[in-house]
Amino acid sequence: MCGIVAAISKRDIVPILLEGLRRLEYRGYDSCGIATLNEGSLTRVRTVSRVHELAECASEDDVTGTIGIAHTRWATHGAPEVCNAHPHISCDHIAVVHNGIIENYEQLRRDLQAKGYDFTSQTDTEVIAHLINDNDDGDLLRAVMSAVKLIQGSYAIAVIANDEPNRVIAARQGSPMVVGLGDGENFVASDAMAVGGMTERIVYIHEGDVVDVRPDSWKVYERTVGGDYIPAKRDVQVVHAYAGAVELGPYHHFMQKEIFEQPCAVSDTLEGVAAFSPTLFGTDAERIFRNTNRLLFLACGTSYYAALTAKYWIEEVAGIPCDVEIASEYRYRVSVPDPQTLVVTISQSGETADTLAALRHARDDLGMNQTLTICNVATSAMVNESCLAYITRAGVEIGVASTKAFTTQLIALYLLAFTLAKLNGRLNLKAEENELKRLRHLPAAMSAVLAQEPQLIAWAECFAAKQHALFLGRGVHYPIALEGALKLKEISYIHAEAYPAGELKHGPLALVDREMPVVTVAPNDRLLQKLKSNMQEVRARGGELYVCADGDSEIDSNEGMHVIRLPENYGRLSPILHVLPLQLLAYHTALARGTDVDKPRNLAKSVTVE
Repeated sequence: MCGIVAAISKRDIVPILLEGLRRLEYRGYDSCGIATLNEGSLTRVRTVSRVHELAECASEDDVTGTIGIAHTRWATHGAPEVCNAHPHISCDHIAVVHNGIIENYEQLRRDLQAKGYDFTSQTDTEVIAHLINDNDDGDLLRAVMSAVKLIQGSYAIAVIANDEPNRVIAARQGSPMVVGLGDGENFVASDAMAVGGMTERIVYIHEGDVVDVRPDSWKVYERTVGGDYIPAKRDVQVVHAYAGAVELGPYHHFMQKEIFEQPCAVSDTLEGVAAFSPTLFGTDAERIFRNTNRLLFLACGTSYYAALTAKYWIEEVAGIPCDVEIASEYRYRVSVPDPQTLVVTISQSGETADTLAALRHARDDLGMNQTLTICNVATSAMVNESCLAYITRAGVEIGVASTKAFTTQLIALYLLAFTLAKLNGRLNLKAEENELKRLRHLPAAMSAVLAQEPQLIAWAECFAAKQHALFLGRGVHYPIALEGALKLKEISYIHAEAYPAGELKHGPLALVDREMPVVTVAPNDRLLQKLKSNMQEVRARGGELYVCADGDSEIDSNEGMHVIRLPENYGRLSPILHVLPLQLLAYHTALARGTDVDKPRNLAKSVTVE
């Protein structure tokens, strides 16, 4: 959720910290700050503005140093105010940045106040700074180890002390963290992208690890079952392509860039797919798939809508029943486990806290050990904790409103549906060849849909003045309507709801008037005639319809009816094409309303806290 960068070097690290924050700002932008150590003194600069203003403040105050920590915040405990911005400092001695939530912070705060510690913020993070200071016996590493044993909850932290100028101590539990290895300098960050351009050598820190990082060395300590720390070995990986991944190029916003990257992202995700084979999902996939009599999807947000789409596909072509659960709800209700259920988690980052916790609940508490993760990050916790995985190749996604991650998830789920169908004897060779042919043509079809952007700009001008919108879809396109509504509300702040079109007269029709545009996803499928009747219900009440139709849907524009025709009818793959105009509509509406497209208020990219 928030972003951490730390650096230790023989050169001034302030430019490194600021560039790292720029790359991570999409993770949280309520406030930001840096702290450096120079000649035994801690210097701190914080702001509730964006990173560019922090850079100006650091320059004005002539902040320098060879060791430092930095943070960009998404507020959990405490309002977005300077006093709550990280880093937090204890007694001019310890400085800390933190991602996560400390669940027992209130009790820890009371205990520390009883010892005489003064608190200047409402955050749970300040507790960590005082706790480390309270446990410091002259060795920062031991102090951090002692402090984190008292913490309940999730954390990724980076810590410096004014009397130990040659080390950064980092620790993680439940929140991601990496160490970047340079030449005579090393880095800590919550995301490898933060240190792209500085190094390609990355160490992914495991759950419960504490790391001692110095300019020329690093050591990892893992926590044993008994609570002690012992030296541990962690592999160094080479991670490419992060340096240029965050550049906008000719685009105005990352969301716009990522919308238009989707044909390439889909093509990359399909690279090397010559057949519907279990090996696409892992070496043990065939055994697990043949033992599967049900699928359980766990996901949040946009990924949840991808799972809803997959349910239609899998039940139709593979004949296997599917359940789809919102991850944050599933783990807190009593459910009936089935050991022959394949648990499928879907996440762009692979670090989504609720989904990760739901996976662990299904596996550890309910005994459902057959697990598969659809994810965009091969090194994520979710991938590491699952038996099987399919790694989408969407590339780095910066915009908070997910676009290319969603479409590549749909590709992975489509592959899963037909792989299961093939194993179940429901897919012959000719049908397989036809489906693969359609998949290979999909990027070109997507490009043709995206070429209709000018018409969607005109729609957006009409939407910009509205406060409410209704999205309708039927069958497999109902989740696409849900995704369209989510995109609009996320970045334009227009209240938007999605309904199955058949439910229109069971409530939502009461809302329809000229001030509430109705977006309809209208592919030429077996439900089209039913959908046309639903559209007439809207028109009869004076509603304004905006219709995304296939070229052969026989729906024409006229008064109160605005139609965009997709160039092709793409059958089962139609949801992937129909979501594109909805993404563009949301983007251009937000642009017309003047909102911050890439960094919408109150939201952040990676939700790594509950």
